[in-house]
Amino acid sequence: MAEAKKNLMTYEGLQKLEAELEDLKTNKRKANSRDIAEAREQGDLSENAEYEAAKEEQRQIENRINEITKILKNAEIADDIVDKSIVNIGSTVTLLDLEYDEELTYKIVGSTEVNSLGGKISNESPVGAAILHHKAGETVPVETEAGSFKYKILSISHDE
Repeated sequence: MAEAKKNLMTYEGLQKLEAELEDLKTNKRKANSRDIAEAREQGDLSENAEYEAAKEEQRQIENRINEITKILKNAEIADDIVDKSIVNIGSTVTLLDLEYDEELTYKIVGSTEVNSLGGKISNESPVGAAILHHKAGETVPVETEAGSFKYKILSISHDE
């Protein structure tokens, strides 16, 4: 049997998932159980939209609990960075897009923590993978589906 893929993540990302799991198990499950019970009391379940909605929500809650449990089971924290002068998971990196002369700032995170609108990109994304283990001042070529780009790493910082 193949070994499960490790889910590299920041300590912050791990804490966020653990908190979400706790909330799902203690709060969301209980509230959903009350919703199902109230809908049952309304009688005929075959035409009860509230009951169907509550059962669908129950499926979604249980699926998310299972998903988070699997992620956490294979979680590996990548915050213990030895060399803080290079880009790693947990690094916040300011890049200069040499084609558009535009500065971009990203936090490099594990694939389960991605939030592109929040400036968090995966270490497995084209940009994240290309800049990993490079230093400030280096120019790095990046191959994406949209074409080839070059980014200059302006700065690297680490949350403490």
